[in-house]
Amino acid sequence: MQDPFNQENRPRKRSNILLRIDSWIDSSIWNAGFGVGELWEEITIFFRRFRTRGIWKAVFELAGEGMNVGTAGFVLLLALALPAFEETAGNWRAQDDFAVTFLDRYGNEIGHRGIIHEDSAPVDQLPDHFVKAVLATEDRRFFDHFGIDFLGLVRAMTENVKANSVVQGGSTITQQLAKNLFLTNERTIERKIKEAFLAFWLEANLPKKEILRLYLDRAYMGGGTFGAAAAAQFYFGKDITEVSLAEAAMLAGLFKAPARYAPHINLPAARARANEVLSNMVQGNLMTEGQVIGARRNPASVIDRGDHDAPDYFLDWAFEEVKRIAARFDTHSLIVRTTIDIGMQEAAEASLETSLRQYGEQYRASQGALVLIENGGAVRAMVGGRDYGESQFNRATRALRQPGSSFKIYTYSLAMEKGMTPDSPIIDAPIHWGNWNPKNYGNSYRGRTDIKTALAKSINTIPVRLAKEKLGPNPIEQIMAQAKKFGVQTPIRKDVTIPIGTSEVTVLDQATAFAVFPAGGMESRRHGITQIMNYKGDVLYDFNRDEPPAKRVLSETAEAYMTQMLTRVPYVGTARRAAVDGVLTGGKTGTTQAYRDAWFCGFTGNFAAAVWFGNDDYTSSNRMTGGSLPAMTFKRLMDYAHQGIELRAIPGVENPLPTPRAAPLVADTSGDGNGLTPPQRPRTLNRQTTDILRALSDLFDKAKPLGAPDQLAAAGSVPALVPITAEQ
Repeated sequence: MQDPFNQENRPRKRSNILLRIDSWIDSSIWNAGFGVGELWEEITIFFRRFRTRGIWKAVFELAGEGMNVGTAGFVLLLALALPAFEETAGNWRAQDDFAVTFLDRYGNEIGHRGIIHEDSAPVDQLPDHFVKAVLATEDRRFFDHFGIDFLGLVRAMTENVKANSVVQGGSTITQQLAKNLFLTNERTIERKIKEAFLAFWLEANLPKKEILRLYLDRAYMGGGTFGAAAAAQFYFGKDITEVSLAEAAMLAGLFKAPARYAPHINLPAARARANEVLSNMVQGNLMTEGQVIGARRNPASVIDRGDHDAPDYFLDWAFEEVKRIAARFDTHSLIVRTTIDIGMQEAAEASLETSLRQYGEQYRASQGALVLIENGGAVRAMVGGRDYGESQFNRATRALRQPGSSFKIYTYSLAMEKGMTPDSPIIDAPIHWGNWNPKNYGNSYRGRTDIKTALAKSINTIPVRLAKEKLGPNPIEQIMAQAKKFGVQTPIRKDVTIPIGTSEVTVLDQATAFAVFPAGGMESRRHGITQIMNYKGDVLYDFNRDEPPAKRVLSETAEAYMTQMLTRVPYVGTARRAAVDGVLTGGKTGTTQAYRDAWFCGFTGNFAAAVWFGNDDYTSSNRMTGGSLPAMTFKRLMDYAHQGIELRAIPGVENPLPTPRAAPLVADTSGDGNGLTPPQRPRTLNRQTTDILRALSDLFDKAKPLGAPDQLAAAGSVPALVPITAEQ
């Protein structure tokens, strides 16, 4: 029998164990909280000894706020630095692997890119006076700063304020190298921020002498030359190690503005600039006046190069294409035959510059760009800006600008594919798409109209209504895909506003897209390179051989409808100044919000072109529309391009070849603003002779190669060659 008073023999209940655990947890938490409270009290009592009053309290408060702001600024700087450092990914020295000689479409040499063909010398082997001239002019504290010269920046700002204009720059050699290696010349805050971070990165990863060597080898020096070694050969016909003090001063003066001070273009300006460089050397205590007086009295002379003007914007783009195509080749020393036509290029440059010179101030437009593509995809001319020497930023291939109404072709072509026709009725009235309410130019509406009139008059509400109501599900994705099919390589923003052209594209993109129409709805296959050869003459790449055939991007019916509508625009629509004399012309204008960008993109049966005008800083023009300066420039270039050639028909259009005018092309004196005199294209062969030579060229291309003469004679194909003696 169990003793009821013996507690040890009773079984322990589970509930008692759980109560003890709960009690232990409660007490542990309470003790921990109590301990933390005591510790906090001790810390508070300790720091009360350092409590300040009066002026010191304000100082410490400001210091504390400064630390907070500094922490936030550090995080912001890190966020800004990441995009800059992404530019250094990969082999940023890859350009050194290529040495490319470029030829035009006829086989004439037009320029070089890649490795400096004239061997560049290490910094230690350069003349001391040349290095001093560069440092005195470009960056006197180069060996003292860490990428950004804050003292030099303050000095430059002070001088600019005194002069009330920009007379000094604050960029260091390292910053300029960062721009040349990784960035463009586009004048944006984003680019300047990246430039600053990349300058610090270069200073941390390269020694000073290497930075200086890269800068001297990469800088544009005018005349189509890159690097001091190439410039010394081009201007003086000597090695960079042999230049005199006067010649070194002239070379150092080119870094600031090579187009303005190129001695083969303006020798007096180059000598005046060299004299400034000599003064900089004296002011920087790098030389004395006695040491430079000889160079002042006997300025440098240059080799007479005549009118040497390389198509540098085109060459920069073609070089990128070469690196993309030739990356798989074993050799990177190449000869490249391009599609550029120097006559067309000069006419394109003259057309753009003439337009800006005559009307740029009136319209408050300072820059322009254009691309000309021949039917078949060959880029015949490319102008990336007014002056390559002033800015190497290629606005034809790298500037992203809103295309305005010239983008509407993608929406209208989709509508034609969906079964609509140029005569299909449509309502021009206010429309809402979410929170967006597009407006027409002038805030007027036509009511009931048709598609062809809507396109010709550039009505904004119609493409929006088509996208919202006629294109079916996912209309924005369809428009984006259509633009890509037409050849637009710039990523398109997914936004409901893109039917009227709010997503940025390049001039090259738009020229490629409009070249689809004269190609009969086939992709235009834009290209700037026809052949790549090594120095042995082996053809490593041939466009016609190695590239896939063109694909159809627009059905024949839709293409015919689009060309019928687009060929009305220069005659009854917004581009009446674009109609080419005696040649059926099609196209579309584009004008963006606040008149920041003005476009005309057009075509004939032979060529397609896109023309843009605006300002680098995105400021508004003086009400410049696509039907004004861009259309006038297009006409001027096309008038030149169509002189003396066989006209091709635009597919899908009735009466595709109107009778050319018999009267010569003269300036329009009607006062309507379309008074740009077209340049005259030189005629060396008549039409019949040209046709015969082209036919012979085709026969030679298709003919099988012949064997050696001895082998043919042995086979009885040709008579053996008999040596001719002196008596004979």
